[in-house]
Amino acid sequence: MPRRVLYDAASRPAAAAAGLLAGEYDVEAWTPEAMADSVVLTANPALAASGDRTRLIGVVDPDAPGPWPATWYALVPTGAGRPLVARAVANAFASLDGAAERARLERELSELNAIGIQLSAERNLDVLLETILTKAREITGSDAGSLYLVEDSPEGSRRLRFALAQNDSVEIPFRSVTLALDGESVAGHVALTGAIVNLADAYEPPPGSPFKINRWFDEHARYRTKSMLVVPMRTPQGEVIGALQLINCKPERRGPLRSTQEAEEHVRPYGERHVRLAGSLASQAAVALANRRLYDSISQLFDGFVKASVTAIESRDPTTSGHSFRVADLTVGLAEAADRADDGVFRDVRFTAEELRELRYAALLHDFGKVGVREHVLVKSKKLYPGDLERIKTRIELLMRDLELGVTRRKLDWVTRRGKEGFNLHAAKLDADLAAAIAELNEALDVVVTVNEPSVQPQDFTSALLKITARSWEDHRGRRRTVLTPEEAGILAINKGSLTENERREIQQHVVHTFQFLAQIPWTREFRRIPEIARSHHEKLDGSGYPFGFRGDQIPVQSRMMTIADIYDALTATDRPYKKAVRVEEALDTLREEQRAGALDGALLDLFIDARIFERTDWR
Repeated sequence: MPRRVLYDAASRPAAAAAGLLAGEYDVEAWTPEAMADSVVLTANPALAASGDRTRLIGVVDPDAPGPWPATWYALVPTGAGRPLVARAVANAFASLDGAAERARLERELSELNAIGIQLSAERNLDVLLETILTKAREITGSDAGSLYLVEDSPEGSRRLRFALAQNDSVEIPFRSVTLALDGESVAGHVALTGAIVNLADAYEPPPGSPFKINRWFDEHARYRTKSMLVVPMRTPQGEVIGALQLINCKPERRGPLRSTQEAEEHVRPYGERHVRLAGSLASQAAVALANRRLYDSISQLFDGFVKASVTAIESRDPTTSGHSFRVADLTVGLAEAADRADDGVFRDVRFTAEELRELRYAALLHDFGKVGVREHVLVKSKKLYPGDLERIKTRIELLMRDLELGVTRRKLDWVTRRGKEGFNLHAAKLDADLAAAIAELNEALDVVVTVNEPSVQPQDFTSALLKITARSWEDHRGRRRTVLTPEEAGILAINKGSLTENERREIQQHVVHTFQFLAQIPWTREFRRIPEIARSHHEKLDGSGYPFGFRGDQIPVQSRMMTIADIYDALTATDRPYKKAVRVEEALDTLREEQRAGALDGALLDLFIDARIFERTDWR
């Protein structure tokens, strides 16, 4: 396209100088609207340049005193010949071209920087891939494109995954497939060699090319793949992790290519500028993708560490196996239900994906502090430890033997002093008394075994325990021994559960241990509240919880959710030896009673029941 030289019609010298260039440039009279991208010849010092898109050349009398405007690019003397005027105009156009090139480079650099920022900030892999391909097509004016990723197969070999495709002109029923990583396809060749492939016509690759162009898509979609640019996605370490394939450069057309004829008319080869831009973006994309994969790898590693830690802790108490995982499922399910609510008390409650992960980890680790609880206390299923109960049984057996020995002695004494007269009657009475005493002791043992169970007893055994405690005998050293020690009697008198007050406090301390452990971990910003959430899962709104006695708003909403989940799972768990599992309906009734007493969040409990969150652990 010829370039345009304008002249100030009010200046005869300027018009004359412009006339010398007719035929080489489009020469027109100057108007303010026509100044952009032009060189203007003028003798009027009042005429100003239009930004950086105009160059003014002054046609002036050499004897005139000046000064001349600083916005004028150059001066030529009145009456100058064509060579001088042509050289000044050519230099002016070269200056315009340089300014346009600088502006374009600045624009491209700014766009690449913006793309880089966007890529580095994206956490979702699918969105990241979409962004890479979309931006690559935008900056190169491509009608279509596709993205290939190099991956490791389970067998250890490398393969190429067709990860994404876009096309402005035809609908693509896309399906991700895995291909062999070889040089037969253009993308495979680029991924293997790291070379750039730039084809002016994909149907006519250079002779001797190792790759082949597959026309199957074009034939079925009635599409014409003409120009093609494929660049490697190379990390700073030199590893090629993918290939970016761009198709049909259409720099002067924004709409779709509706026919193969339009493709032939409007598609142009990719120039060096496109190669440079695509290569730069592919490098940024490789860094972003590598970082994304590293982030995912670290996330999987951390997730595995958390699960392994939970499994290790629960292995100390097999009776609660799976509890933390179920609580996590219930808690996250309740949070997701709150997030979906569009009205009511939860209309402003929203959780990001990272906040849900934070909550899940807090729920998984909520009992981690049990590592600081002595194992025999942690797994205690009866009021007495097994050894304690065996000692009581032994004492009762010794007392029985003592009674039997006493009867035998009294029989011998009778025979020694009185002979056989009346012995049978006396012996029968002694045997009857012995049988009654032994029966009484067996009954006492039954009472001990019964009250040793952690469930709430249907009758009061206090008097029976006092009576058993009063029973004693004299051992072989002459020491007076009781069947039950005062400490054992006190333990058996526990009216609910299996723990003494000291043991209960030790168990409750697991929350403090959990917080202390989790607080030592240098959490990333998105997980920084995990210790705070986990430490409050036994707190109650009315302050009756432990270990800190928090009330109301002192308890995070995530912890309130976890409290409901924790209580529900504890009630319905089938693997607790110290209690029977209750039916779902009974568990929900128990939760409702606690809510009415002011301990639980009523709105969250309503959501837990109405959204049937409890069904998430039906698999147990």
